[in-house]
Amino acid sequence: MSKSGFNIPDKVIYVCTGSKCKKKGGKENGKLLRDRIKEAGLKGKVEVVKTECTDRCDFAPVMCFQPDNYWMHHVTEEQAERAFQEHVILRKNAPQATSDE
Repeated sequence: MSKSGFNIPDKVIYVCTGSKCKKKGGKENGKLLRDRIKEAGLKGKVEVVKTECTDRCDFAPVMCFQPDNYWMHHVTEEQAERAFQEHVILRKNAPQATSDE
């Protein structure tokens, strides 16, 4: 963590918890992802941010993995788990592109 205490995570997962998303599983998806982050020892490196509404209510629940810009809709817990594995765990050790390329 930096001296100022302001930690910038490597990855952020935005989980909509607006009224429709929350009712259709958004809250549970967020909890699942926070649990997976803790289990993987990635606290501080990966963060779940609850958003109030993404204005995509017809597609609830909605979530997004950044910096991959990977959006998901009608997300089940199983899909959230798979996306976490793909966009966080498997990419954690992937080589990073450099600006020289």
